[in-house]
Amino acid sequence: MATAPRDFYEVLGVSKSASQDEIKKAYRELARKWHPDRNPDDEGAEERFKEIQQAYDALSDPEKRKQYDAGGRFGGFGAGGFPGAGGVPGGGFTSDLGDIFSSFFRGGRQQGPREQRGRDLETEVRLSFDQAMHGTQIAVSVPTTGPCSTCHGSGAKPGTSPRTCPRCEGTGIDAQSQGLFSISQPCPECGGQGNVIDDPCPTCAGQGITQETKRYLVNIPAGVHDGSRIRLAGKGESGYRGGPRGDLYVTTRVAPSPVFKQRPDGNLEVDLPVTVAEAIQGATIEVPTLDGSKTIRIPPGTQHGSVQRLRGEGPARTKGSGRGDIHYRIRIDVPKELSDEQREAVAKLAEALNGQNPRASLLGQTPTAGASTARESSDSEGRVESDG
Repeated sequence: MATAPRDFYEVLGVSKSASQDEIKKAYRELARKWHPDRNPDDEGAEERFKEIQQAYDALSDPEKRKQYDAGGRFGGFGAGGFPGAGGVPGGGFTSDLGDIFSSFFRGGRQQGPREQRGRDLETEVRLSFDQAMHGTQIAVSVPTTGPCSTCHGSGAKPGTSPRTCPRCEGTGIDAQSQGLFSISQPCPECGGQGNVIDDPCPTCAGQGITQETKRYLVNIPAGVHDGSRIRLAGKGESGYRGGPRGDLYVTTRVAPSPVFKQRPDGNLEVDLPVTVAEAIQGATIEVPTLDGSKTIRIPPGTQHGSVQRLRGEGPARTKGSGRGDIHYRIRIDVPKELSDEQREAVAKLAEALNGQNPRASLLGQTPTAGASTARESSDSEGRVESDG
């Protein structure tokens, strides 16, 4: 007498309201646990495994699950027993179940790496500051690889052709079964290429590529800075067995300028010395630019470290359009030595300023107070004190 089948939900250990994802997850865990290859000494493992397959085949299909929940018969399932998975007598796999199981436990077959993209290359070019600011063309020589001129990249001796690898049948993958799982590695017969070269090309020894030196004329755009990278697509190493070439990256090394400093924001900066008199009175002075010089106005009372800007006089912007600016940072040039006439003039200026104290705000004083009220004395230990 045939044994009545267990409830499919019970077989998979899920509730009747389980989602498809929950059913699939439960099936995979149970299938891994009860696979006959993992239980060679358990005679009941194969039957348990079939039961799990049958339950999953019924519940993973929405239409079959609907019929099952309604208590009907479908695809050979019913109260009379278990014919086989998917209604196939004998417990065989359905095509979709087999695909799922094969993909999960063994992985799909893959074609070997017949073609490979060439490596990217890098080189550097050294530029003067003027070349970097205005743009230029510069020649570079790059050691690289190219398709073998004898075999045109096939790797085979002229008049012969590579043949499909008999071991991996052109996949480039050698798969070995280890019980439940399968270990895949590059085919040792063809090195993972999928084909075998019986008569290698004498020029490239079967590699399909040879060493060569390429020369390129690189367009350096105006406004590059030290460390800029310029990409030349398809100018890298040749691809393996007909694969596409890599790219060439050119890094710029820009010589420093004695006048201009490149800022991270794409503008330039200049330290601009002005005299004490120019800072106090104001002045119109000549300043350097990339294309010569221009004049700017220094307003009266200009402070040390303040910045004046000439818009659009900087380098071309490498991203976007237009040009950057030049920032002139004021540096008041104080003479280290004075003539008698200059000392007299400074004394008169100090007198005319009526003892103004620029540090008064720090001391909580009025600008004209405290200019000479503090007397300093030093004790025997060299400490400075105020009699105040």
